[in-house]
Amino acid sequence: MKGIAGRQTRGLQNGSRLDVVDNSGAKQIEIITVPKYHGVANRVPSAGVGDLVIASVKKGTPQMRRQIVFAVIVRQRRPMRRADGTMIFFEDNAAVITTDNGETKGTDIKGPVAREAAERWPRVSATANMIV
Repeated sequence: MKGIAGRQTRGLQNGSRLDVVDNSGAKQIEIITVPKYHGVANRVPSAGVGDLVIASVKKGTPQMRRQIVFAVIVRQRRPMRRADGTMIFFEDNAAVITTDNGETKGTDIKGPVAREAAERWPRVSATANMIV
């Protein structure tokens, strides 16, 4: 896992619900926490594109529901600034189910994936159809 250059706009916090855009069986997840998040006292952990989160599966197949999974955020609605000065945002918040070290559980990713997530997680970029 590589770091992201510059300051990251974190658009999702604990309790945020995300669509799952791979074929792992989960349809919707809710963020529980963000590992390796270092904030100040009493600040709610937040996450942005390219971050690994721990989440609970809220909707999906009966085998996947109510499981605790790791996921990588690939899209967020909140606008974020890239190093070249452009602002980018997506129409939904989306994630991909992974293992704790970034190996994707599914074999296909639907829709675009932010370049920040693809550069940080090689297995996500290998599985993605479109990188924006």
